Amino acid sequence: MSNIYNLFKFLEKKRGTETPLQVKLLYAPNELTDEELNVEGHLDLALTKITSLPNNLQVRGDLDLSYTSITSLPDNLQVGGNLDLSYTKITSLPDNFKVGGDIGLTFTKFPSLPDNLQVGGNLVLNYSKISSIPNNLKVERSLFLDNTPLAKKYDKGKIIKMILNKGGYFKGNLYGVD
Repeated sequence: MSNIYNLFKFLEKKRGTETPLQVKLLYAPNELTDEELNVEGHLDLALTKITSLPNNLQVRGDLDLSYTSITSLPDNLQVGGNLDLSYTKITSLPDNFKVGGDIGLTFTKFPSLPDNLQVGGNLVLNYSKISSIPNNLKVERSLFLDNTPLAKKYDKGKIIKMILNKGGYFKGNLYGVD
């Protein structure tokens, strides 16, 4: 435990003030209740020292993990809004993953996406190491591939054909590909 967490626990005991969720996630994730795993709004953990999230976390709004050292996402994670994993050390996404809004993966290092990925908004892969298209990729808006191995290897027509041939689609534009 850290001094910060101990301070919040002291205030909780003496004044009845609740320890913020972000503090619990960083310093005492095992103490989270089932109710606290259901976040009604946005959860901003950008630029924190967080390295993991608890299983069964549900965020109804946006989840921002950009510029963190997180390397993977937990089982059964649900995000109703946008998910920003840009500039993280993330190495994979869960199988059959679904996000209600955009997914930002700018400057990430993993080479492939999981099969059956569903994105309710844009999928932003700029400057990532993505080099292949997964099966059943579904993107409700646009796909951004600026400066990726995939965009350097294939033209726009070939990438569109790969997405369709693998049972996927995107409804917006394809950016970053000639």
